[in-house]
Amino acid sequence: MDRPLRIAVIAPPWIPVPPPGYGGIEEVVRLLCGRLVACGHDVTLFAAPGARSEARVVEVRDEPEPDNVEHSLVEADHVGAVFDRIDAARVDGRPFDVIHDHCPAVALAMAERLPEPLVHTLHGPFDEERTQLYRRHGRKATLVALSRSQCAEVPDGVVCDEVVPNPIDLEEWPFREEKDDALLFIGRLDADKGPDRAIAAARAAGAPLVVAGPVQPENEDFFASEVEPALDGDAIRYVGPLDGDAKREAFARARGLLMPIEWPEPFGLVMVEALATGTPVIAFDRGAAPEIVTDGENGFLVDDVDGMAAAIPRLAEIDPRRCRESVAERFGVDAVCAAYERLYAKVTAAGGRAPVASG
Repeated sequence: MDRPLRIAVIAPPWIPVPPPGYGGIEEVVRLLCGRLVACGHDVTLFAAPGARSEARVVEVRDEPEPDNVEHSLVEADHVGAVFDRIDAARVDGRPFDVIHDHCPAVALAMAERLPEPLVHTLHGPFDEERTQLYRRHGRKATLVALSRSQCAEVPDGVVCDEVVPNPIDLEEWPFREEKDDALLFIGRLDADKGPDRAIAAARAAGAPLVVAGPVQPENEDFFASEVEPALDGDAIRYVGPLDGDAKREAFARARGLLMPIEWPEPFGLVMVEALATGTPVIAFDRGAAPEIVTDGENGFLVDDVDGMAAAIPRLAEIDPRRCRESVAERFGVDAVCAAYERLYAKVTAAGGRAPVASG
């Protein structure tokens, strides 16, 4: 870029940056803020209490709310307070050049209230509620998809021409060529993520499985009925949520990562994290998975649980070094930061408003 920018980054209000365990969006925000600061930009991160960053951190609310993820009152309080601070910076003669929003809905819906251009990264799928949101408010910001697959799902009447994937810093992820026998499932333990499907595939293949991730209050019944009865402390083990170092070690040791998500997930950062450690991925052929997993090269794309079970014995065919190489150029934090710098330059020059689709 020709000059450093003053950038306001709005993280979701529920989990600190970096996340203490599970938190894909918060991890993306951490990496992006750190690299933007390293590139010379003046970055302010508005985040949940407990956040740490190379950027200037502003803790907006009194407490993080990890048990209330996506709670709209929390988000509205957070975003309203952030907008007040953005207004104050403008009044003080130090306006932000661009706002980069990672929240689900409120900042986008209110984006016209700000004169500064707002970039909104699409971290969720286009379900019915989000489709209505983006049809009403998508024109108020520049929308950024995480994958070509997600971009193709944009509803009629919504413009999204930008695709920037989630980043990873390979230096933070240990490479390990020799793997343990156990497979890994990691993520929220809910029906969408499919830990029960991972268990079924591992059992069918006669392979041990480590299950990791948080059980949020609304998913306690699912865990009790669909996951807990299968746990035996040996072949199928639950190790709870994992923090940064433990998570990296789990990825590096795993024989393979199971990704049995049946809906078109926009990205799937855990696949990139596994590949960075040399661990191949077996994923359902949905959403962005084909943009990350090349069948037979760094893992396998399958249709269902039976296909996943059949692919498990083939994991030995995959070269761990090729897994790591496959993510370096496409998802490295330097490449992702550069893509966002180009986008920031574009929206600041154009005033930041996305074109309204015809029809």
